[in-house]
Amino acid sequence: MCKRALHYPQVETPPPQPFLKSLKNTLNEILFADDPFRKIRNESKTSKKIDLVLRHVFPILEWARGYNLNYLKSDVISGITIASLAIPQGISYAQLANLPPILGLYSSFVPPMVYAIMGSSKDLAVGTVAVASLLTAAMLGKEVSAVENPKLYLHLAFTATFFAGLMQTCLGLLRLGFLVEILSHAAIIGFMAGAATVVCLQQLKGLLGLSHFTHSTDVVSVFRSIFSQSHMWRWESGILGCCFLFFLLTTKYISKKRPKLFWISAMAPLVSVIFGSLFVYFLHAQFHGIQIIGELKKGINPPSITHLVFTSPYVTLALKTGIITGVLALAEGIAVGRSFAMYKNYNIDGNKEMIAFGMMNIFGSFSSCYLTTGPFSRSAVNYNAGCKTAVSNVVMAVAVAVTLLFLTPLFFYTPLVVLSSIIIAAMLGLVDYEAAMHLWKLDKFDFFVCLSAFLGVVFGTIEIGLILSVGISVLRLLLFVGRPKIYLMGKIQNTEIYRNIEQYPQATTLSGLIILHIDGPIYFANSSYLRDRIGRWIDEEEEKLRKSEENSLQYIILDLSAVGNIDTSGISMLEEVNKILGRRDLKLVIANPGAELMKKLSKSKFIETIGKDWIHLTVAEAVSACDHMLQTAKPDSPEIFSGVPEFNNV
Repeated sequence: MCKRALHYPQVETPPPQPFLKSLKNTLNEILFADDPFRKIRNESKTSKKIDLVLRHVFPILEWARGYNLNYLKSDVISGITIASLAIPQGISYAQLANLPPILGLYSSFVPPMVYAIMGSSKDLAVGTVAVASLLTAAMLGKEVSAVENPKLYLHLAFTATFFAGLMQTCLGLLRLGFLVEILSHAAIIGFMAGAATVVCLQQLKGLLGLSHFTHSTDVVSVFRSIFSQSHMWRWESGILGCCFLFFLLTTKYISKKRPKLFWISAMAPLVSVIFGSLFVYFLHAQFHGIQIIGELKKGINPPSITHLVFTSPYVTLALKTGIITGVLALAEGIAVGRSFAMYKNYNIDGNKEMIAFGMMNIFGSFSSCYLTTGPFSRSAVNYNAGCKTAVSNVVMAVAVAVTLLFLTPLFFYTPLVVLSSIIIAAMLGLVDYEAAMHLWKLDKFDFFVCLSAFLGVVFGTIEIGLILSVGISVLRLLLFVGRPKIYLMGKIQNTEIYRNIEQYPQATTLSGLIILHIDGPIYFANSSYLRDRIGRWIDEEEEKLRKSEENSLQYIILDLSAVGNIDTSGISMLEEVNKILGRRDLKLVIANPGAELMKKLSKSKFIETIGKDWIHLTVAEAVSACDHMLQTAKPDSPEIFSGVPEFNNV
């Protein structure tokens, strides 16, 4: 038994908790980490509680109380500005999804109204997005042709939107938003860049005036389709498209250089549509190779609840499409909302946002809309225009409604090549090469994740890219869990502080003992690795001592300060390490174990096995105790267990 050189307080084992209480605390920490019902729980009056619940569910009741005329002025300006962007973008993205162009306008009417009531972001502008539109076309188009069976294709798009909204709402209600975060930042950068590249390549159909085009999205199939139809290229369409693309990119450049001129790039798509339509109308360009939108149906959204398809075999297709596109839309929308909330120094509730997105897509599927979220480009315009609240979405919806009721005939002559130019200009902003270069400098593995996701989308399919993104992100997570860092610690001179000797080369190690720091929880996934790695450290240290003819190794101190949790496999690993050390006349010493660790070590009788005096509050205390024993006598020889293998034979 170790007689402590100094009288330090012993490491305490926390009192046991009933299983149900422990389970409740764990679930609360997982699902309600932000304690969203704190205010409601602390309120005694029933009427106040009801008021707080309503304000929690419908954030509009919270901010509407302080709404004033100045806010309205700012929101009206912002709403009209984003409407000028939403109208041409909505038409363009509906075309990208192989849906009637009018659906792009429908989707900018009902969903923004729902979000204004239930959403918690002041800056998010709701609408359709290119990546989800392309993914919808790619997934639905595999089994149902939008050309041969447009009615069924349209109904499946509504059904997929319904399933996406249902999934998003359930994730929010069940507080499972963390599942969406399985995509790492690096994977999202690569996936979005790849998807943007694919979207741009798809627009070559419009730029070149082609009537037939491949349904595949990979770069090889796209180029094969383009060059196999080189005799059908229309130079008129190409020149017109390049002119408008140059105009759009120029306005984006001006707005980027001078943020106060944000309205130039915001208005540019609508200006392009207007001038493109006038060009076709006066020059009769539709008879010279320039394809046009044609007639758009007047009137606001017709109901579509009866068009939802819940019959086999198509319900599975709609469900799969809805889940995948819904997750992507959710990840993008929440990320955009949080980024702008950070700029304005306020918080948004991710789970409430999921419910808001889900409800707006459910109601959207009932009113002839397809999948919507919070696109970055539209939200950035909303933010730069000085929006104050979600009323800007209402203003945008009203502007779109006016367009639907009175102005849709004006889009008859809008050239498709202009829509292609608008999409390309918007997508180029998603190719964030600066972020990719930053990943290369910062973390090569993250860059590999980013590159893999990009190549998977560009040379495979969007689904392959998504699977690669998720798969590599999960692999990275497993590597973190399965291979935690373990490093040798030394003492920083003239202090009682012990740190990693690789980070602090001036730190000194002590003769007769080594201090190993385990930097992560100990689970079944890493217990074997940790056992082998500890053994390797000991073998290397003993070899070094033999060569230098210094004192033999006698104590192994494990610093467990970073071990937040341990499972039964981890405890078995510690027991096995202790037995193996006993065979080698070495003593295991534990330093700085946490509460959860002490509870499990106590229940497993490991503390009794090792001896409570060999568990210390700090590394400094453990070193002091071991040094005291080294100065007086060798440690008590632990019991030798027969049949226990050496480390290098395990």
